[in-house]
Amino acid sequence: MSLIEVKNVKYAYNYGSQDAIVAVNDVSFGIEEGEFVALVGHNGSGKSTLAKMLNGLIIPLDGDVLIDGMNTRDDSLLYDIRRQIGVVFQNPDNQMVATIIEDDIAFGPENLGLDPKEIRERVDWALGAVGMEKHKKGMPFRLSGGQKQRVAIAGVLAIKPRVLVLDESTSMLDPKGRTEVLNVIKRLNKEENITVVLITHYMDEATDADRIIILNKGKIAHIGGKEIFLEEDRLRSYGLNVPTHIHIANSLRQGGMDIGQIWTERELEEEICRLL
Repeated sequence: MSLIEVKNVKYAYNYGSQDAIVAVNDVSFGIEEGEFVALVGHNGSGKSTLAKMLNGLIIPLDGDVLIDGMNTRDDSLLYDIRRQIGVVFQNPDNQMVATIIEDDIAFGPENLGLDPKEIRERVDWALGAVGMEKHKKGMPFRLSGGQKQRVAIAGVLAIKPRVLVLDESTSMLDPKGRTEVLNVIKRLNKEENITVVLITHYMDEATDADRIIILNKGKIAHIGGKEIFLEEDRLRSYGLNVPTHIHIANSLRQGGMDIGQIWTERELEEEICRLL
């Protein structure tokens, strides 16, 4: 059994009215513990609706969502499910509740009823995990966008979830902030074995994922590896762009140059230097 199982789920907004909008339509997939999965799609593809389904904020009209065997339809299990699944949303300001950073991180563990010593240890660990320990006495409003999002991630980490879901968590950040947050996510996945579900429409963010799930108009269009980046026309038909460095490599290869398969900007640099 997979850690996350999504089985034939369907959801529509304004269900039962003439204005009903089907956001997710018969979607199924599984995610294993320790995986890094990128869930990508154009705006309105249904990916954020799925994010809310994973921790029971939205219950599917049809189908089931199972987290470690627990069905989100069972109200009595939602508390346990939400201890397993931590969600970081687009705007970090909406997830901060305290005026001091370490107090904000402590909010989740305090609501779990943990003793003060355990809370202190979790706050220090979470801030260290995202590289924000030096700011623990600071105030969130003084932070940059990337720093705020790292604090938001730390607040989720403090409840010790097995799964970290990031719903467009880098979309409001500048390139430096995006890099900061993505580096934290990759490190947590590799070093802490935290399962990561990265929901994004930035295809370059998906290049580090173990698997890529593409949603298009509420349905699964692709589940697989990075080979999808070689199908540029297909990606464009889903309203998605190919990362620039992969597009360059694909174009050079089609032009007859001996470019090996590359997935990162660094790999492209190395291939071009080799050829030169």
